[in-house]
Amino acid sequence: MGALNAAKLATLAVLLSSALQPVLGQHFQRLGTCPTLGCILPPDLTDFYPGQLFDVRLEVHAPVNGSEAFNDGKVNDRFTFCIERSAGGGHDKRAESGHGNDDGHGSNNGHGNGSGNGCEDAARFFGVKEPALEKWSFTYFEDLFAQDANQPTVVNVASKAYRGVQLSKPGSYSAVLTFNGKSQTVARWTVRTASNKRKAKNVLFFIGDGMTQSMITAARLIGHKSINGRYQTLMQLDQMDAMGVQMTHSIDSFITDSANSATALFSGKKSTVSALNVWVDSSANSFDDPKMETIGELFKRKRKGGALGIVSTAIIGDATPAAICGHTRNRDEEGAIVFEYLNSPEAINATFNWPTGCQQPDVILGGGAELFLPNHSSWQGQDMYKAFQKKGYQVVFDAHALEKANTKDRTLGIFTVGNMAVWVDRNVLPQNLKGKKTSPNGDGTDAVNQPGLKDMTLKAIDILHERSKGNGWFMMSEAASIDKMMHVLDYDRALGELLELDDTVKATIQHLEKMGEMDDTLIIVTADHGHGFDVFGNADTKYLSAQNTDHTKRRAVGTYQTSGLSEFQVAPGSLPQNDTIVFGPQGPNFPVQWQPRYKLAAGFGANPDHRENYKLELNGPRLPAISGGSGVALNPQDNPDGFTVQGTLALTESQGVHSLTDVSIFAHGAGAEAFRGVQNNIDIFYKVADALGLGD
Repeated sequence: MGALNAAKLATLAVLLSSALQPVLGQHFQRLGTCPTLGCILPPDLTDFYPGQLFDVRLEVHAPVNGSEAFNDGKVNDRFTFCIERSAGGGHDKRAESGHGNDDGHGSNNGHGNGSGNGCEDAARFFGVKEPALEKWSFTYFEDLFAQDANQPTVVNVASKAYRGVQLSKPGSYSAVLTFNGKSQTVARWTVRTASNKRKAKNVLFFIGDGMTQSMITAARLIGHKSINGRYQTLMQLDQMDAMGVQMTHSIDSFITDSANSATALFSGKKSTVSALNVWVDSSANSFDDPKMETIGELFKRKRKGGALGIVSTAIIGDATPAAICGHTRNRDEEGAIVFEYLNSPEAINATFNWPTGCQQPDVILGGGAELFLPNHSSWQGQDMYKAFQKKGYQVVFDAHALEKANTKDRTLGIFTVGNMAVWVDRNVLPQNLKGKKTSPNGDGTDAVNQPGLKDMTLKAIDILHERSKGNGWFMMSEAASIDKMMHVLDYDRALGELLELDDTVKATIQHLEKMGEMDDTLIIVTADHGHGFDVFGNADTKYLSAQNTDHTKRRAVGTYQTSGLSEFQVAPGSLPQNDTIVFGPQGPNFPVQWQPRYKLAAGFGANPDHRENYKLELNGPRLPAISGGSGVALNPQDNPDGFTVQGTLALTESQGVHSLTDVSIFAHGAGAEAFRGVQNNIDIFYKVADALGLGD
């Protein structure tokens, strides 16, 4: 048999093996990354950066009941685990032969069993002690019928975990778990070849949470003047050095959330919905799942003296900022995530070793005072403001204090309870910030002087530049409420957040050029996932409100030639020939009015029942649906003059949900060319690490 035919057969074996895995058609999964009764985490087809730290978890399952019932639920804890690196760093023959087709009851062919052929016992391979055996049980529902009947499947587990290991040599590896006699699960791992040539000293990673290209197009339409179909000005995103597209699927579902998508961006690893920098195992403890090292941790460990910053308009323990340092399968553990900013994961659970961490980021700016004030939301009820101050942080609570803060000390800025106020409410409807009792210091007053994303980002740059002393810095800056406003179908506020992000990127480039740092800085702007939002015409809001039935109200929606042009007006000084005009507080490249008669007619791909009138809600962000006795229902106070839009989601969902769409990535500065083209979201981590030269 020729080499070509052998390779084709090997590929076919992998495809057939994957096609026969039972998880693909299931609504619920026993463990998303484990199609057989023997589990290896990291799972098959995981990539690593050379020297990147990670944990390994092995699980052997014995379902007591259900379609996979095995051995009367008696788990066999006599399993072995070995690892082999292919000769010369190439792809070895065993890795090419595929998974086999093991269902937990028999053996597969094509792989060694750890007794020879170069597959070395894992403890010896990693140079660690053999880990202790752990046992537990868990339950899951096989499908909706089992859930309706309340018939869970019970699974007994035997497990081991290897903590804080690494693979330093590029190449292909086979990890082989032999269990239940001769049954095997094989995970093929790849250590990518890293560049040791640094292109950028600094990286600023902007996340427009939930931002899609259709949203960028809509934001451009309302924020930049068009004459006869030609824009007179462009967004900063339109003028970046490079543009590409990234795919966002999670490890065990094709729809992702902000936690596991940010995990992919910042660690180069696929994970499960709601998981932060861990592969989800079946244990009860949400903090003992096998971890992977993030770009923040890797940067701090490799770049001695480098500075790290986290900026977000969300609660600072929310999924996207948390993905820089946090390790938990449950993104809602926000108090623990804030605690982890100050400490390694070992401080949360001392039973496992994790020899890295973010080592106290130099700048943390955002919302979420409830995670710092001593109450039920903070870590063990502690006063986390005091904990940060004991570690040398200056703490600031409003825009004025942030502006005056020195640039020499670590800085914690928390500006409100909950998520920060959005751009439209801060700049157009500031009365909406009053009467909320959201002061971050807990005195019951209103947080009316909150900084914007631009204020926080530029100040963070100054602090990082000062503290890094020429060793470089990495910062993540998130426009979080593009996503949060899209969830509640508040399109005006979402687009305002996107315009603020674009304005921040523009100001950042100007600031770095003035500092003389732009040539040595890489700026990335992308999203973690998308929403099914788009614009299909315009709406005459005056006519719509005057009609009496849903059908006649819908006549107000104009499409194609009757859609007309945008009635949003921009500041005249945003045109190049008038750039000397002094602007009002909103500045150029934002609409000067947010409630014209003719508004964008926009829709959403996955939403609850709601009413639509296409107007800006003047009293604050929308609440389109509310929970009732029989599930989610229309909010009677939301758009009462609008027409009813039939939802597409289950009656347990009160907000819109994420979509499948690929999202754009923009890059500017040192190393920007690497981000052109179509890429997987995990690829971005490796490109950032290479740009920073972390492979040396």
